Amino acid sequence: MSETLREIVQKRRTFAIISHPDAGKTTLTEKLLLFGGAINQAGAVKARGENRRAHSDWMKVEQERGISVASSVMSFDYGGCSFNLLDTPGHEDFSEDTYRVLTAVDSAVMVIDCAKGIEAQTKKLFEVCRLRDIPIITFINKLDRDGRDPFELLQEIEQTLALDVTPAVWPIGMGRDFKGCFDLIKDHLNLFDKGAKGTLPAKAGDINGLDDPMLDALLPADLVQNLRENAALARELCPAFDRAAYLQGTQTPVFFGSAIHNFGVQELLDALIAFAPAPRPQNAVERVVDPQEEKVTGFVFKIQANMDPKHRDRIAFMRVCSGHFKRGMKLTHSRSLKQMILHNPVLFLAQERALADEAFAGDIVGLPNHGGIRIGDTFCEGESLHFKGIPCFAPELLQKVRAKDPLKAKHLEKALAQIAEEGGASVFKPVQGNDFIVGVVGQLQFEVLADRIRTEYDIPVLFEPTIYYTARWVKADKDMLEKFEAANRATCARDHDGELVFLARNAWHLNKAGEDFPDVKLMTTREQSVM
Repeated sequence: MSETLREIVQKRRTFAIISHPDAGKTTLTEKLLLFGGAINQAGAVKARGENRRAHSDWMKVEQERGISVASSVMSFDYGGCSFNLLDTPGHEDFSEDTYRVLTAVDSAVMVIDCAKGIEAQTKKLFEVCRLRDIPIITFINKLDRDGRDPFELLQEIEQTLALDVTPAVWPIGMGRDFKGCFDLIKDHLNLFDKGAKGTLPAKAGDINGLDDPMLDALLPADLVQNLRENAALARELCPAFDRAAYLQGTQTPVFFGSAIHNFGVQELLDALIAFAPAPRPQNAVERVVDPQEEKVTGFVFKIQANMDPKHRDRIAFMRVCSGHFKRGMKLTHSRSLKQMILHNPVLFLAQERALADEAFAGDIVGLPNHGGIRIGDTFCEGESLHFKGIPCFAPELLQKVRAKDPLKAKHLEKALAQIAEEGGASVFKPVQGNDFIVGVVGQLQFEVLADRIRTEYDIPVLFEPTIYYTARWVKADKDMLEKFEAANRATCARDHDGELVFLARNAWHLNKAGEDFPDVKLMTTREQSVM
C-alpha cells in the first residue's frame, strides 16, 4: 500500500550542523553520509591527496584551505527516514550564509570540541537558533584526545547558553584512556577501538544497567567505578530527557564521541530519528503553512553560482514547505506573479546532483536559475504567499573593487551581480561614480571573493580601501526617500536589488544623517523577500 503524504512527511528530517571552526563539523558530516550509505569513503579534511576533499567542502578554495566557506546540502536515507543535511560554514567570516541556512531547517546539531568547550562562533550561531526556537542536539567531539571534564562541559553549556542539558550517553575515560560510552537512555555499552577506524563501534552485548557485572569484565576496575559514580551523579544533577522541552529549544540531549573514529555517529543518527522534529509549519505573511497541505509551497534561501566548473550554472536552493513537488510542475513565482515550469530540479550530495522527480516538505531541491530567482523568493501552487524574509545583514567591512585589466570592467560588473544575488557579499553601486563597493562580514571573505572571481570568471581583481565606515539600508515613504537621496547623493548607493543604501564615512556621519531625517529609518538588516 502506498504511503500517504502525512506518512512521507513524518519521515523527513531536515537539520543543520553548527559549530566553531575546527570542532570537527565537516568530519562529522562526512561520517553521517558514510553511515547513511551516501558515500563509500569519508573524505577527511586533513587527509592527503584526493581523500582531502571532503564531500561537503566542494569549492576549490575550501579544498585548498581545509575550511568550509559555503553551505552545502546533502540528502541520504537511514533507518527508514530521509535526511536533508545542511552543512554550514564554521568560520565566522561566512556567518551570513549560516543564518540563511538556519531559516530552512527544522533542527540542528551543535558540535563542540571537548578540549575547547563553547567558543564565540558557537554561541553566536546558537543565538540564531534560539531566535527561531530550533531544537538542538549537542555532540561533544574528539573524546579520543584529552579534553575537559564532562561535568565542566555540561555546566558551561548550561550557563553560557541558558539551556538545560541532559546527557544521553556518558564517556568512559578520555584521550588515551577513552574506552567508549555508556548509553544512559538505552542502558548499553558502546566500546571504542581506536584501531577500527573504518568500522562501526562494537556493542558490548546485552548489558542490563550500570550494575551489570559484565561491565567489570569488559572495562578496567577504576573506569567502571568512575562510570558508575559519574553516571549516577549526572542522572541526579541533570533533568531527565524531555522531548517537549527539546522541541521548544529549552533542553539539549548531549552525546559524546569521536567523529573521526566513527564513534557516537550512529547514536546521533538514531537520536535524530527518535527525537528531532519532522518538517514544521512555516510562517508566511498571509498565513501559517502546514507541511501536510496538498498544495506545493517553498522558498529560496540560497543561490550558488558555478557549482559545476564546466558550466556557468546558477542553482537556487528551495526548501519545500508543503505538498508533493513533481518535476515539470507549474508554480507561481510570488514576487513576479509569473507562472514558472520547473523542468530540471535537482537533489544534492554537495556538488554532485541527481534529477529530482519528486520532493516533499522538508526536502531541499535545486532550481536552475538564469537570473530571475532571488534569495527570499516564494513558489506556490494555486495561490501567492510570501514566507517571512531571510535576513540580509549590513556589512562590517567595505572595500572598493576593480579589475586589474580595465577592459574587463563590464565582465566584473556581471560577476559581482551574480555573487551578490547568491549572498556571497553585499555589492553597492554608488549613485555618483563608477566604482563598486563590496561589503563583507569578515576580512577572509575578500580573499575568497578575489580567488573566486579569478578562478570562476577569469578576472583578476584588486580590493582597495574606501572612505566608508558602514552601510545602512534606507527605509521611508517615496517622497522622503527622494529627499534623502537628493541631500546625500555623494554617499548614497544602490544594492543589487535596487534598494537605496546610505554609505556613512564615520559614526558621526551616520548619527547626523539620522538626526537630519528623523522620519527615515537607517536599517542594519533587511528581509530578502519582495512583496
